Amino acid sequence: MKNKSDSPKRDRAKQVPGQSKPKHVTENPKPGHKINPTAAKAHIPKAKPEGAFAADSLAGKKARPAAAKPRVEREQPSYFKASQKTEGKAAAKPAKGGKPAQPERAAREERQPTLRSGQVLELHIASTNDEGFGVANHEGTRVLVAGGLPGEALVVKITYVGRRESFANIIKILKRSAERNPAPACTMGKACDGCGLMQMRYPAQLAWKKGLVTRQLRRYASLSEVTVHDTIGSPKELGYRNTAKLVVAGKHSDPVIGIYRRNTHDVLEIGECQLHHPLINKVVKAAKAGIKKGKVQIYNPKSEMGLLRYLVVRVAEPSNQVMVVFVTTDQGYNEMHHLAKFIQQAVPEVAVVAQNINTSTGNVIFGHKDRSITKAQTLKAFIGDRSFNLSPHSFFQVNSGAARIIYEKVRELARLTGKERVIDVYCGIGGISLFLADQAREVVGIEFVEAAVADATLNAALNLARNCHFEAGDAVHLIDEIGEEGGADLIVLNPPRKGCDEKVLKSVAAIKPARIIYVSCSPETLARDLDILAQLGYKTLEVHPVDMFPQTVHVEDVALLERRES
Repeated sequence: MKNKSDSPKRDRAKQVPGQSKPKHVTENPKPGHKINPTAAKAHIPKAKPEGAFAADSLAGKKARPAAAKPRVEREQPSYFKASQKTEGKAAAKPAKGGKPAQPERAAREERQPTLRSGQVLELHIASTNDEGFGVANHEGTRVLVAGGLPGEALVVKITYVGRRESFANIIKILKRSAERNPAPACTMGKACDGCGLMQMRYPAQLAWKKGLVTRQLRRYASLSEVTVHDTIGSPKELGYRNTAKLVVAGKHSDPVIGIYRRNTHDVLEIGECQLHHPLINKVVKAAKAGIKKGKVQIYNPKSEMGLLRYLVVRVAEPSNQVMVVFVTTDQGYNEMHHLAKFIQQAVPEVAVVAQNINTSTGNVIFGHKDRSITKAQTLKAFIGDRSFNLSPHSFFQVNSGAARIIYEKVRELARLTGKERVIDVYCGIGGISLFLADQAREVVGIEFVEAAVADATLNAALNLARNCHFEAGDAVHLIDEIGEEGGADLIVLNPPRKGCDEKVLKSVAAIKPARIIYVSCSPETLARDLDILAQLGYKTLEVHPVDMFPQTVHVEDVALLERRES
């Protein structure tokens, strides 16, 4: 788990017409990060940084036409012809020249699906997959049903037909699961499927996430006996996201502010996202009105013309002061100042407004040039009794309440006595380091991105953590240097979603810390890395799942490892 904004991810493997998922655009490289709007999935997405893409659903929203034509649904009459062949006719016939028909071609014909897009049928849900889709079988074809729960009988409409699996939406529930939420907070699941577990009661979501983590760990023999604790719930089930990175699309006369649909450039409008802090929704509403009034030109990725590209909103808790960042293609001094003034008048909690200029044509959110519009340039946020100074580029957890649970769990598992030297690898802005500093002799934070190290150093001073310092650079090189200087008693790993490079794991094991604590936002890469560490002499004792992202399929984990005696 990184100090980042999250949100579920564009790298999910399959596109489902009729279903939408936020397409995550990435930020500037985050410390060894994991961000990308947090993610990709028979497992949790291997993500591009979280960003413009709170996995969130809204009622009554519009979507802009895609910049490029989306993948179309496949409907091939030959599917049905193939399915009508008898076994005798299906046998390979000699081709011209006496050569037998290619067995591959016959196999392909046998695999042709018997479903068609738009077809309505009754299905029984047997299980859910790792993306939260209900799984059913129809005449040998695997059908993934958005919102379907095990044990349910449903009338569904096929939205996409593939060779190996098809997708469907629910039309009617014939038999309802006891785990189904009778009144989900959002009813836009057919348009935005980012909240893949919204249909479940919250206790069922927590159980589902424990199962997800357990399945990934049990894939490895070395992890077959690891204790997986019950998932720790988030203090807030809704309204927990303190940060949103949103795409601005459309025209100034009818702006759309929202998230990318999965694997497209269509933008799903967000106005009252149930996962966002309410102040974020207020800013979005004010920004739309301000764009209309000021006739602010919106960037068009096809023509590469226009000014305003993204709207980034952050709420500092518990003060509830707000920071707004306009990401633009040019300075646009007058337009941005008028828009900032309009938003501040509509939402008095907005204390900081900044502008970032991004002239690139890709999906990276932030550029390299910043400008302050208001006199105030930073916000102060708290996690527990630790304070953090937040600038427009600071990496900070999107769920402050769940972040506190994770930091305190790390502190509990560390069992420090005041004599230990601790290394915090992928430390971000220093969240975990600051929660360990008062119980350790020394804490050294390692981060690749220099801006994050600058933030972490400032936060250490803010919290009077004089035994805590941070270094920017290559993790392997810095870990090796620390090993030459006497090593460490505890190493905390908090990598991006892709997990740790194997070289990092080998460097960690080489300096032989007594304990390792691994914080991860991907059960899949966590299991992979724990297995590698098992081969390097470390036994995983326990894993604690923490629900950082309620209503979504994502989960954070805190794992404790101890070095085996030779």
